[in-house]
Amino acid sequence: MDHIFPEVNLGGIRFDLAAIIMIVITSIIVFVIAKLAVRGASVTNPTKMQNFLEWVIEFVQNIIGTTMDLKKGRPYLTLGIAMIMYLFVANLLGLPFGIITEAHHGATFAGMELNLHGEEEAHIAWWKSPTADVAVSGALMAIVIVLTHIEGLRRNRKHYLKHYFEPYAAFFPLNVIKEVAKPLSLSLRLYGNIFAGEVMIGVIMGMGWFGIPALIVWQGFSVFVGAIQSFVFVMLTMVYMSQAIVHEEHH
Repeated sequence: MDHIFPEVNLGGIRFDLAAIIMIVITSIIVFVIAKLAVRGASVTNPTKMQNFLEWVIEFVQNIIGTTMDLKKGRPYLTLGIAMIMYLFVANLLGLPFGIITEAHHGATFAGMELNLHGEEEAHIAWWKSPTADVAVSGALMAIVIVLTHIEGLRRNRKHYLKHYFEPYAAFFPLNVIKEVAKPLSLSLRLYGNIFAGEVMIGVIMGMGWFGIPALIVWQGFSVFVGAIQSFVFVMLTMVYMSQAIVHEEHH
């Protein structure tokens, strides 16, 4: 019997409860880490958590500095820090373990009937990486799109609007498609890598005891992939932001 994720229908819209729960858990974990890092902050005697957060800040500053002038990019430092910490935690949450329960037709959650996709009974998977859900990755992509266009209009309106019609006005449709395709590929890359990693974990676990060595190796590789995907997402976000707000004169 395959595992399915718990869904409920509300107003004709399907909501993935596992994704919602994991989004909340990820947010709490990141908040706790940040709170612990700034608690008792000291210039002369910093804690290990404070040193960690300072390293993250410097790391994000370096990312911004490689894409645009740091003075222009400083307003996006908080965005970059929040994104990289959230994504790193979100990418790794599905690695340690899983929570599986059995449900029968008519089972409910908080008074709402679970969608078992036509099955009389099913195994419900409640624990996964939020970014292994295409809707979550798509929502992060939407945030990047909206912020990029807002900042482009706010800080570089004339040249930002002009670039849609370059080199000729007939290129406007292609330029619009390009602007949508860039962050779309960003979200699909994130989703594809994390989802594929969790599928592989499921396959390896199906091998029983023989799969333990492979599982250990794959878990380590998945941590590496999760970290790289967090870095790539933030890096490309800052690249798109730079393209929107920075105007370079061409001679």
